[in-house]
Amino acid sequence: MEFDVEAWREELVSYRAQKDEKFEEPHSSPLGPDARRDFDGLEYFEPNPDYRVEATVELDGSDETVTMETSSDGEQLYERAARLHFEVPDQRGEGTEQTLVGYRRVDRSEGSLFVPFRDKTTGQQTYPGGRYIELHYDGNLEDDVTFTLDFNLAYNPFCAYSGAYECPLPPQENWLDVAIPAGERYEE
Repeated sequence: MEFDVEAWREELVSYRAQKDEKFEEPHSSPLGPDARRDFDGLEYFEPNPDYRVEATVELDGSDETVTMETSSDGEQLYERAARLHFEVPDQRGEGTEQTLVGYRRVDRSEGSLFVPFRDKTTGQQTYPGGRYIELHYDGNLEDDVTFTLDFNLAYNPFCAYSGAYECPLPPQENWLDVAIPAGERYEE
C-alpha cells in the first residue's frame, strides 16, 4: 500500500492538537497553573515525511542493564532490547545510515520500546535533555522486522516543562551525529 502523505499530515496535525488540549487540562498537563493560563500550544517543526523512516530491528541478546542518568541527578534502569537501523537525510539532503537503541524498563513487560535520543538540534532548537519516541508492537520482537520510526512524533519529556518530573537522559549511544528537524521544538 502506498504511503498517503496528505492523510499522514492530517493525522499528525490532529494528534498535535489533541496533545495541546491535554497540556491545557490540569490532570494531564506537566504545566503549572500560570503556565497553563499562558499556554497557546506546543512548538513543532513542520511535518516532514522525510523523517518518517523504516527502521530494521536487530535484537540485542546481551541482557545488559543500562543505567540512565535522569534530569534530577537520579538513575533509572533499562534493558537494551534492540538496535534500530535506518536512514535519514543529512544536512545536504543525502541519506545517511543511523542507529538508535530501543530500551525497555527493567520492571516493564514487552510491547513497547523507549527510544530516547539527542541529535544536532538538541539544545538549540530542541530540549537540551533530548527527546523521546515510543514504538509499540504486538507479539514478540524479532530480528529483521521493520518499524516505521516517525521522528515527527518525537516529543519532549515532561521535565522540559517542570522540574517536578524526573526524566531519563539519552545515553551517549543514542546521540545522533545529524540534525533531526522533526517533532517537538523547545523554546525557553
